[in-house]
Amino acid sequence: MPTHHEIPATPDTMVLGAFDARFPPVLTVESGDTVTLHSFPAGGARSLHPDPARNPPDYLAAIEALSPGYGPHFVTGPVHVRGALPGDVLQVDILDLKLRQDWGFVAIMPLLGTLPDEFTEYEIIHPDIDAARGVAVLPWGTELPLDPFFGVLATAPPPAWGRVASPVPRAFGGNMDNKELKVGATLYLPVFNEGAGFYAGDGHGVQGDGEVCVTALETGLTGTFRLTVRKDLGLTWPFAETPTDLMAIGLHESLDEAMRQAVREMVRHVCDRTGLSRNQAYMLCSLAGNLRITQTVDGNKGVHMLMPKSALPPMRA
Repeated sequence: MPTHHEIPATPDTMVLGAFDARFPPVLTVESGDTVTLHSFPAGGARSLHPDPARNPPDYLAAIEALSPGYGPHFVTGPVHVRGALPGDVLQVDILDLKLRQDWGFVAIMPLLGTLPDEFTEYEIIHPDIDAARGVAVLPWGTELPLDPFFGVLATAPPPAWGRVASPVPRAFGGNMDNKELKVGATLYLPVFNEGAGFYAGDGHGVQGDGEVCVTALETGLTGTFRLTVRKDLGLTWPFAETPTDLMAIGLHESLDEAMRQAVREMVRHVCDRTGLSRNQAYMLCSLAGNLRITQTVDGNKGVHMLMPKSALPPMRA
């Protein structure tokens, strides 16, 4: 029977700002087990709430204990999944997400974001999170519906890459900042190391397509995932699906190339699942696929294509 595990929010269960195949696991599980883990917002001391009483003690402890890394993300893990080998795929079913703070932050970072030369001074706000009502309240009174997700979902990078900074998403996933990866979605990540090395972090309360000023509503999340080793998929690039759509993911420093990659990946997956020719799948992508900008601010920009499952012909036997 599958077992449920929980990873507490402590400095020794997370890393700050980097991924590395050499990081020791914080937990070992069997394929098919479920894991609940807790995370803190990216940003650290500079982003704390101005009211000291509202800053969680465990978050303060992590800021104090963890040395600044290559990036700003507190990432929980890695989780070792027995049986996972290089060339396999880790299936990550997102079962539950809960906000664990009553505030988040949004910031303009000088020389970052989509308009780096136009917004050159640091500014931060701390919207209130009203979980009971399901809204974030901005300082000027606007209320936005909460729609939480983890910005970072990853397996450990290939050993030859060494220590990889957390901001840039790559073949192992990472800081994809994809708001479609919420409860009910399933993410498929390539495995590059024995045990896979699953990470999650960078909680977001809500985000628009693009994440244009460089932050979403950065906040703490608790997530529950089912981790399953798949030896039948052979994927070398992240892919996802929701109950209603297939989701192809493109990541590249060029937004145009990220777009092409998302389309190319969707064509391939539609062909594999249905038996349509490449030309037929490409035409179907033009008729029914929805190409969206994921984020434009993380070094490798993100584009994803959603293909309604209802538009697919019967699955190939």
